[in-house]
Amino acid sequence: MNLANNPATVPALIQNIVKNIHPEDQPFLSHKVKNEWIDITYKQALEKINALSAWMLHIGIKKGDHLALMIENGPDYIYYDQALQQIGAVNTSIYPTLSEADVEYILNDSQSRIILVGNPFLFRKIQKVANNCPALIRIIPAFDEFEKHISVQALNAGIIGFKQVIAEGTSLLSQYQGDINIAREAILPTDISCLIYTSGTTGTPKGAMLTHQNLTSNVWASLEQITVVEKTDVFLSFLPLSHVFERTATYHICLAMGCKIAFAQSLELLAKNMGEVRPTIMNCVPRLLERIQDRAMKTGTEAGGFKAKIFLWALSIGRKYRYALEAGKSPGLILNTQNKLADKLVFSKIKEKTGGRLKFMISGGGALPKNVGEFFGDLGIKVLEGYGLTETSPVMSVNEQDRQVYGTAGRVIPGIEVAIQNIDTKQIYTIQTHKSFKPDFESEEGEIIVRGHCVMKGYWNKPEDTAAAIDKDGWFHTGDIGRFFKGNIQITDRLKNMLVNAYGKNVYPTPVENTYLKSPRIEGVFLIGDRREYITAIIIPSKDALQTKFGLPESFFEQEETFIDDTEIVKWIAEDIRKYSNELAKFERIKNFKVKRKPFSMDDGEITPTMKTKRRVIEKKYAEAIEDLYAAEADDAL
Repeated sequence: MNLANNPATVPALIQNIVKNIHPEDQPFLSHKVKNEWIDITYKQALEKINALSAWMLHIGIKKGDHLALMIENGPDYIYYDQALQQIGAVNTSIYPTLSEADVEYILNDSQSRIILVGNPFLFRKIQKVANNCPALIRIIPAFDEFEKHISVQALNAGIIGFKQVIAEGTSLLSQYQGDINIAREAILPTDISCLIYTSGTTGTPKGAMLTHQNLTSNVWASLEQITVVEKTDVFLSFLPLSHVFERTATYHICLAMGCKIAFAQSLELLAKNMGEVRPTIMNCVPRLLERIQDRAMKTGTEAGGFKAKIFLWALSIGRKYRYALEAGKSPGLILNTQNKLADKLVFSKIKEKTGGRLKFMISGGGALPKNVGEFFGDLGIKVLEGYGLTETSPVMSVNEQDRQVYGTAGRVIPGIEVAIQNIDTKQIYTIQTHKSFKPDFESEEGEIIVRGHCVMKGYWNKPEDTAAAIDKDGWFHTGDIGRFFKGNIQITDRLKNMLVNAYGKNVYPTPVENTYLKSPRIEGVFLIGDRREYITAIIIPSKDALQTKFGLPESFFEQEETFIDDTEIVKWIAEDIRKYSNELAKFERIKNFKVKRKPFSMDDGEITPTMKTKRRVIEKKYAEAIEDLYAAEADDAL
């Protein structure tokens, strides 16, 4: 695939589809209305998109203006985004889960002029901060009967419903269609397409400026790496489009190839929607895959007896079959026959719950534990792990469908350079590209840095932060620690997460946490130990496992006490802490821990919208409990 011959702006992608890939009456989007899945054709979508563009031009929106969205995934997001993109405006997506203070900061920092709002709760949130955002001129509720939710407070910004905007734009379209076409053609690949604000595990959120070229080059390079995406594929979208991973890996990939996008109703209804939509491709995050694995293992083994033996036998056969294929060998007649039987008895039932048509899933947004990837591989479900950041548009690497190395984030995509740099001396150990790939190459460990078409233009309004992130030679410093293993990028941890114990030993939390997360009794691990003599942790137990083992009522998890002190529960968790500690070096092992009753949450400011823990916030919030872990004898719990 020649990157130079492909559309280089976001609005050019959809124009290319209706010109060269699909007729206008081809289904483009699908969403569930009441109890029925409704398809939306390219023609229907473009009519709304053009109407919105006409309205935007009519009220004075011009190229370079920033327009915000705070809305869940759905067709309205696509209409609004495509409408602003084709007149050269800039998308500023805001996570619906952010606090009022963060929303106000982003609206003011970006100087957003309009905001599309998805539901009554978000509408109330915007009304509370709107008068503190002088650039804001319009608030557009995208739901019916929004008038009931208008506050008594007078607002400087006008309020107009999304349906009315489309109706007004439709009447204006004949007047502005020529201007829309001119504006679309005037967009340069180097123009900013969107501002995506980093989730801010530390400090103030920063708006990454991603250009049209950043986004489209990333799409075409990813498709050159994963060559099995076709125009007939159906993606099920459930990760937030306000995050760059879903934006690129679902939305823009589908715009490039002409694939259909179906929008899941919610995370809670995802399993049901998978069975209804029967997607061929979907993007996911490691935590979801871990939950699917836990549920499958529980379902397959909890009954015990013959059923459990069949399930475990099938997994062992799947593993042997996978090993043979990965080694480039023929599985042979006996193993082939056994695997077909295992698929019929066990694997097909699990696959059917995904709709039965999945070609593969792409995992991103965090490192996928090796054992989770291998579990799906044993089932015959391909999960391709990728790697990237908001600032890299995002894809830097992804596993190839025919050459997968579990526990790695895949081969470097075409057109960029990825290097490993010594953390202390800044010496670059190696520079790798797509073309330099060798399946047996391994490097030393260091910070991962990158340069090329995927690297952002910079941080909006933050030249000092931009200079700190992108050095004079054009290398963007990811802050991730990793190496090359079998030619693929392997992530070790975040530079900022690294713990240095009292004896100078470096402990990278992620691989240690992933070791303990193999336990079905543990849902989350937060390691502590920077400048301390030993490692301790806050453990989030598996709620399902606790209820199954101890018969606990729902009210147990709603109690006010932050930590669970029940001796039997603590001992039960400690059994698996001891078990999995044997896989780690002595200085990496958990010596003491507390069991937290509830998971860390966004509402409490403990995790980001992309589910990353805010280390400084947690350490400060639970400082007293952490000190107790070091005041007690290390062997009290273990």
